[in-house]
Amino acid sequence: MTFFQHIHDRKNTRSVKWDTMETRYGIEDSSDILPMWIADMDFPAPPAVLKALHDRVEHSIFGYSFMCEECRTAVIDWQKKRNDWKIESDWLLFHQGIIPAIASIIETFTEKHDKIVVTTPVYPPFFELAEYQDREVIYSPLVVQDGQYVIDFNDFEEKLRDASLFIFCNPHNPGGRVWTPEELTEIVRLCSKHDVLIISDEIHGDLMIKPHRHTPLAKIAGAESDRVFTCMAPTKTFNLAGIQVAMIVATDKEKRDKLEKHALAHGSGMLNAFAPAALTSAYNESESWLEDMLTTISDNIDFASSELQKKVPGLRVMKPQSTYLLWLDYSRLNLTEDEVMKKLLFTGKVALEPGSKYGSAGLGYLRLNAACPRATLADGIDRIALALTNKSPN
Repeated sequence: MTFFQHIHDRKNTRSVKWDTMETRYGIEDSSDILPMWIADMDFPAPPAVLKALHDRVEHSIFGYSFMCEECRTAVIDWQKKRNDWKIESDWLLFHQGIIPAIASIIETFTEKHDKIVVTTPVYPPFFELAEYQDREVIYSPLVVQDGQYVIDFNDFEEKLRDASLFIFCNPHNPGGRVWTPEELTEIVRLCSKHDVLIISDEIHGDLMIKPHRHTPLAKIAGAESDRVFTCMAPTKTFNLAGIQVAMIVATDKEKRDKLEKHALAHGSGMLNAFAPAALTSAYNESESWLEDMLTTISDNIDFASSELQKKVPGLRVMKPQSTYLLWLDYSRLNLTEDEVMKKLLFTGKVALEPGSKYGSAGLGYLRLNAACPRATLADGIDRIALALTNKSPN
């Protein structure tokens, strides 16, 4: 586990997480601020991936590349082994990332002013992409029950009545909720009843905190699987976001053909030269790295949940069932979001994400990234405690 405890200096590496805080948070100098915001890890990629990329670099020629059959087999074998989901090679479409994949589905299968449902709080691009494409976003807020988010199915069905598409986070970001097969079945039933297509973003599907298990939505959709577009990637799992590779699983050939036509129309069909090597080495050779990383994350989550609630009276932690993200409820601290963010940045010297970024249902919350060495996490917790227990205006 010492692999995950070494602190790597990521400053001045063109890291969004470490090198863009001035712009993101509107501050003049972030040199002494600890970033615990955007969802990438402060862990090196798996050794097998590093070797594969080194070998690719040593080849020294970086011409046009394609996702070969070995890449498809790696994805298929991984899903069968991890989730007992049997997918076929023809169902796979490769893309540069989850966000452009979702954007392509929205543009291909909805029209301007169509209604798109999201369950908030949720990953911001879900509603931002829809709004940028002049679709109408319909919000169905999640409900907190026994410390976890659940779907208000009465409200959800009401919002589906005039909708064309539902964009679903499975498992949930930012709350870390792992949806049960029963909940997933009800989502499919209601979307089928109202003839609504589904995008299921499953990029966090490999980041399960034991004993929880991920259930791909399309796996349990049965005859309704043709209305589901599953978006997934190795990038969140193995900390490869900068490599930019993702997949859409679409069981319906007609829909795949439309997405391929969209890719041709937008010139977005080709991936970078490193994507095939990274994907295959991650899925074929890095499962043990993932298991060790998940143990580290689970321990970090337990540590952070305990320490934060002990050091900041009134703060509540929505303990994730998946992902390395903690959703912190500060609503009992009697502070506005602006006050909280100023205290964190200027007193604690730590950057978290404000809950409002995830929609109005996120007000009163903060998102914390716990995918870092324990020493970094402990430092971050102390900074948060200093900020939120300090009585000064900042």
